Amino acid sequence: MTDTLLGVIDLRTLRENPDTVRASQRARGEDEAVVDALLNADERRRSAVAAADALRAEQKQLGKQVGRASGVERDALLARGRELAATVRAAEAGQSEAEAGLAELHAAVPNVVHPAAPAGGEDDYVVLKEVGTPPTFDFEPADHLDLGVRLGVLDMERGAKVSGSRFYFLTGVGAQLQLAMLNLAAAQATANGFTLMIPPVLVRPEIMAGTGFLGAHSSEVYRLAEDDLYLVGTSEVPLAGYHAGEILDLSSGPKRYAGWSSCFRREAGTYGKDMRGIIRVHQFDKIEMFVYCRPEEAEAEHDRLLAWEEEMLGRIEVPYRVIDVAGGDLGASAARKFDCEAWVPSQGRYRELTSTSNCTTFQARRLSVRYRDEAGRPQVAATLNGTLATTRWIVAILENHQREDGSVSVPSALRPFLGRDVIEPV
Repeated sequence: MTDTLLGVIDLRTLRENPDTVRASQRARGEDEAVVDALLNADERRRSAVAAADALRAEQKQLGKQVGRASGVERDALLARGRELAATVRAAEAGQSEAEAGLAELHAAVPNVVHPAAPAGGEDDYVVLKEVGTPPTFDFEPADHLDLGVRLGVLDMERGAKVSGSRFYFLTGVGAQLQLAMLNLAAAQATANGFTLMIPPVLVRPEIMAGTGFLGAHSSEVYRLAEDDLYLVGTSEVPLAGYHAGEILDLSSGPKRYAGWSSCFRREAGTYGKDMRGIIRVHQFDKIEMFVYCRPEEAEAEHDRLLAWEEEMLGRIEVPYRVIDVAGGDLGASAARKFDCEAWVPSQGRYRELTSTSNCTTFQARRLSVRYRDEAGRPQVAATLNGTLATTRWIVAILENHQREDGSVSVPSALRPFLGRDVIEPV
């Protein structure tokens, strides 16, 4: 395996700019000592490879000499060959051990944080813009759960009865509302050149690991041990694996896919947090944009994904803001992430509805997704993702468009899909 495809972050970047990786680790709040450990492991592997290669070359040359020798000289060469064979086996074992040590350490290092991303943790984001004005009501606004029950949209009690906490039924007009929202997102995606996909929601371990979801956040993932398969928390995972091991033709521009799927998250460690309603649940539906492009195109593509997300938020007519997520709050695969947060009247604050991440070459390096440059040489592609619509949007739609009589006005863009202007109480 070559350096350009080994592990996750580019080892060439590590060797040439170790301070960049150290700064990234600090921005994430991670241990920067891993950089020196990784450099040492890389040097051990390279030395082991060089030593094994030299011994194999000597062994090959000795074989040629044996073919030309005879008598005592041949016997001596054969004896030397047996000794050398044992030395080669030991050197190859040392090479394998060094490669395994490097791979294990390398896999633990997250993507290099973009230098423009804010430093710090969950609360250190930077607000880039606010769009729209939070509504004012001359009545006490209800939260989405109360509204959902009155409107016949949600049934949390029976969801818990059937499946347990954090499960729910979308009922009647609630199911129609979700389909309307997702169909609107699908229509927007295809109009902008995305290929609509309905991917598998069970993936193999190497695909889940390749996208970076089996590291620090592996406790969030559902695993079917008997089948050795994982349930995806986003269609980013199967879409990232779609071109695994392939060389793409990116000469005419990025490849863009929009995955419509159910998603599953264990929400481990969040007991007591957002237990009410459907803000944080174990199963939801989502349309996720996913892009393969050349690394030099990734930042511009990231801006496009954010613009498409904002376009969808404008269509559901909710106030929102865009934040630049701090390095310490990024997932392992993301170099930079923008979140769009909608206003939730019952909470008096903004809550995340969408996010878009630039994963640079992190995922493609693990999954061996490449393209050919102008000289025809294979290079590692970049990947990006962004949410275009998801079940959580129902929270913002219901709460921001509620009326005093308990009904909810349907955003105009959703009306053709939903077939009504107002959702009335049951």
